[in-house]
Amino acid sequence: MGIVYSDISVSADGFATGVDQREEAPFGDIDENWLHGWMFDTADENKAEVDAIVDAGATIMGRNMFGPVRGEWDREWRGWWGPNPPYHNPVFVLTHYPHEPIEMDGGTVFHFVTDGIDAALELARAEAGNRNISIAGGARTVNQFLAAGLLDELRLHVTPCILSAGERVFEGVPPQRLERVSVRVASLVTHITYRRARP
Repeated sequence: MGIVYSDISVSADGFATGVDQREEAPFGDIDENWLHGWMFDTADENKAEVDAIVDAGATIMGRNMFGPVRGEWDREWRGWWGPNPPYHNPVFVLTHYPHEPIEMDGGTVFHFVTDGIDAALELARAEAGNRNISIAGGARTVNQFLAAGLLDELRLHVTPCILSAGERVFEGVPPQRLERVSVRVASLVTHITYRRARP
């Protein structure tokens, strides 16, 4: 069985988004390059980390990461990523409102789970087989998995900026010990990998 991991870019003060996320500004009122420029502007330098982000047999994400639609599904929305999202595996979207699966190009299928993170993880394990499961985000979803002790590995991509407000990783997560596995410094980001510490 593979591990459950999360890759998430954060500011130096721990925020994964700014304030006022909306359709015109998926990461809020910030310059998105502050958090994600390392993935695009210096992609060659960070190829191993970029490749590892979507190297999973199944993916779980929160509804806010899937899109800006709130409440009932009252409009057509197929994600931020165009017709061929980067996941190429089953993606389980956490939501309170049922929705039929959405099939995309390249093997990505969005499934909508209304029964919480345990149900989503059970479905993801059935699809992933022996491969890893990615908790794609956003910060609230990652925090739920951390708080429940369900995340085996957390890969923080720390960028040299301060956002001061937004959605913060570790918000509401109870005290727990992490084991630092690796640190790699690149020009626009510091990659830090943590695992759950053994009792």
